[in-house]
Amino acid sequence: MVASALRRGAHAYVYLVSKASHISRGHQHQAWGSRPAAGECAAQRAPGSVVELLGTSYPQDDYSNLTRKVLTRVGRNLHNQQHHPLWLIKERVKEHFYKQYVGRFGTPLFSVYDSLSPVVTTWQNFDSLLIPADHPSRKKGDNYYLNRTHMLRAHTSAHQWDLLHAGLDAFLVVGDVYRRDQIDSQHYPIFHQLEAVRLFSKHELFAGIKDGENLQLFEQSSRSAHKQETHTMEAVKFVEFDLKQTLTRLVAHLFGDGLEIRWVDCYFPFTHPSFEMEINFHGEWLEVLGCGVMEQQLVNSAGAQDRIGWAFGLGLERLAMILYDIPDIRLFWSEDERFLKQFRVSNMNQKVKFQPLSKYPPMINDISFWLPSENYAENDFYDLVRTIGGDLVEKVDLIDKFEHPKTHKTSHCYRITYRHMERTLSQREVRHIHQALQEAVVQRLGVEGRF
Repeated sequence: MVASALRRGAHAYVYLVSKASHISRGHQHQAWGSRPAAGECAAQRAPGSVVELLGTSYPQDDYSNLTRKVLTRVGRNLHNQQHHPLWLIKERVKEHFYKQYVGRFGTPLFSVYDSLSPVVTTWQNFDSLLIPADHPSRKKGDNYYLNRTHMLRAHTSAHQWDLLHAGLDAFLVVGDVYRRDQIDSQHYPIFHQLEAVRLFSKHELFAGIKDGENLQLFEQSSRSAHKQETHTMEAVKFVEFDLKQTLTRLVAHLFGDGLEIRWVDCYFPFTHPSFEMEINFHGEWLEVLGCGVMEQQLVNSAGAQDRIGWAFGLGLERLAMILYDIPDIRLFWSEDERFLKQFRVSNMNQKVKFQPLSKYPPMINDISFWLPSENYAENDFYDLVRTIGGDLVEKVDLIDKFEHPKTHKTSHCYRITYRHMERTLSQREVRHIHQALQEAVVQRLGVEGRF
């Protein structure tokens, strides 16, 4: 999870996760710093228009809000590129689960799905996970919609119901997820999640327990802070113990033995009780994942009424930034050989400490404008900045907010930090980009420029 996103309204669950965090076939990328051609600020909508993505055409409507910038990232699948730092994290987690959890016939207990399409239905992304129709996590301002019925997944949990419905009871899902968000070194509109689900039958959960045959998974009672209304306290405590033991072993595998861990009670939409795991790493407490006992209503709706389970989710960028000391989330998209070669290791478990590329100087420009009377969303501005400036934009800060005493119009002033990860920018090229942004923000967002 990264849980902060959930608290904000939540796409949540960290399979759900979120912190620190095409048109694919040709992997075409706009060069850093190049000015977009007319019409590239967003996938344009016209009557009867469609967007082509991963070999399928999707009709556009009033919900369509994919930008060219995001479209060029779909299909990159950084988590499947050998020796990429996100691939290393994924493979280390897979290796751990394959070795630690073995089925009756000596085969891995957990199956792994890391190539599922990021295009999902809104039912998969929200309804299957019991997210109400009026929940704020559905907002256009927070998601990338192809149209009213299809979107780019906001979390890997969008596949959970389908896999449970197919009869699976232990699996990992890894993939790229998409959320409209602020711009800084920890946030990017595309990041990668890994989530795990495990279900237990009565026999599996209570095996080896004295008088276990007399214990039950389910009862009809009332919901409390510690359990759901359909679960017995015994079942919840055993599931919670197994979940926390599983995660303690996983972080020990990733970070080494002797790691100090603490659990924080929290709320996620699809689990109860729910927890965040924090680790003390180099003297600082860091949230690394979210987890909990799965909502039984979700499990039942997928056809596993006789089972109870847990789920957890973590952000691959978040872990990689901690483990490898990577300071900026944009680096994961770099094709600079100086970055990539640092992760070509013969043993995926060997320690790697990222050696920074030269830190090139920033170029800072401000932009201010009067907001329109309605329909202004800050994430629309951030998307526009990303589309125009690409990965040259290091961060965007709202540095001033002003309401005119007579007109009651509101003005925003943003400070944009431009910094190339691989070379020094010239004032001329930054001015070129910044002017394009000034023109686009007036044309596309309906603001009144103060520049």
